[in-house]
Amino acid sequence: MKIVIFIIDGLGDRPNEKGLTPLKEAKTPTMDKIAEEGICGLMNAIDIGIRPGSDTSHLAILGYDPYKVYTGRGPLEAFGLGMELKEGDVAFRCNFATVDENFKVVDRRAGRISEEEAKELEKEIDGLEIDGVKILFKSKGYRGALVLRGDVSDKVSDGDPHKEGEVPEVKALSEEGKKTAEVLNKLLKIVYEKLDKHPINIERAKRGLPKANIILPRGGGKVPKVEKFYERYGMRGCCIAGTALIMGIGKMLGLDTYEINEKKMSVEERAKIIIDKIKKYDFTLVNVKLADEASHDGKYEEKKRIIEEIDKLLNIIFNNISKDELYFVLTSDHSSPIEVKDHSADPVPIVIWGKSVRRDDVKNFDEFSCAKGSLHWIKGEHLMRILLDLTNRNEKFGA
Repeated sequence: MKIVIFIIDGLGDRPNEKGLTPLKEAKTPTMDKIAEEGICGLMNAIDIGIRPGSDTSHLAILGYDPYKVYTGRGPLEAFGLGMELKEGDVAFRCNFATVDENFKVVDRRAGRISEEEAKELEKEIDGLEIDGVKILFKSKGYRGALVLRGDVSDKVSDGDPHKEGEVPEVKALSEEGKKTAEVLNKLLKIVYEKLDKHPINIERAKRGLPKANIILPRGGGKVPKVEKFYERYGMRGCCIAGTALIMGIGKMLGLDTYEINEKKMSVEERAKIIIDKIKKYDFTLVNVKLADEASHDGKYEEKKRIIEEIDKLLNIIFNNISKDELYFVLTSDHSSPIEVKDHSADPVPIVIWGKSVRRDDVKNFDEFSCAKGSLHWIKGEHLMRILLDLTNRNEKFGA
């Protein structure tokens, strides 16, 4: 029996003045059918009252304790960009940015430079060495990942001041982090010297565009030692997602990763990839992101439209699978209420569908209906254990 966990990022919401959420109001016949045929409940990925990130919530849902294995977003972004990391490396997520002649930030995204421009500038940074520390850098548009390899520590502050008008500077957070802070501050100066007069930036300046003449590192973390998914569960698994962060989690755990572009690919194209991987692997993790983006932008109607589109995607998938093949989980990693425009600790709806699950009386998949389900309330850490038991992979505890 196979396992699929399908995560609609940021799906959960809070009721508006009419008592509705985008999910409750959306027309979702497929989700409702899954709920009617499965066992429903609510889930907090980490715990009650904990507002999770997408990174920590996915780790918890996959059965990994984020308090032990999560060191920061940097390593996950680096993994997600396809960088080869070693245990002990320190990684940061970065933006190309613009600083003026006084080294003050004037644009934190350098006008969102193109991928082609970024790749040329990347060559000036990747492979540098400072005080015995090797510098690895990879970009994807104005975003990127920076890796330090050598005698380094993650006990340093962000180099990103997070607002314009400030000078980027890395500070040591402990005695252990002093050398790493010095290396990073030297790196920022070297990057500026190399990029400010680079032909690409000279051309950008001629066109009245901001120069991409600095990188701003943030979210640093040491690459942890993590038990691979196959070693832990004995299943060949894959991760299907459209963001570097979720792909990075998959790669760190040893899952094969496949990218889907929700904005450019049709529902049918995405469904074909997902169905193909479900048939190929023992375990499939799917993350769809756009509902969360609509939440962050405060766009109620857009979030509702995206949920209805995902329902069509699920309809195609469910026309090609059966209860005799797998157990399917439909849920979210966290709530992203329209009124907040960010993540919240509100629990998310969850349904487990498959052969021999104890069906309940829930007939609709939304935040209110699922609260009445027989699964009741669970934490993310419970999910893999439930699924291992349903697929007869759990070992008995005791005689």
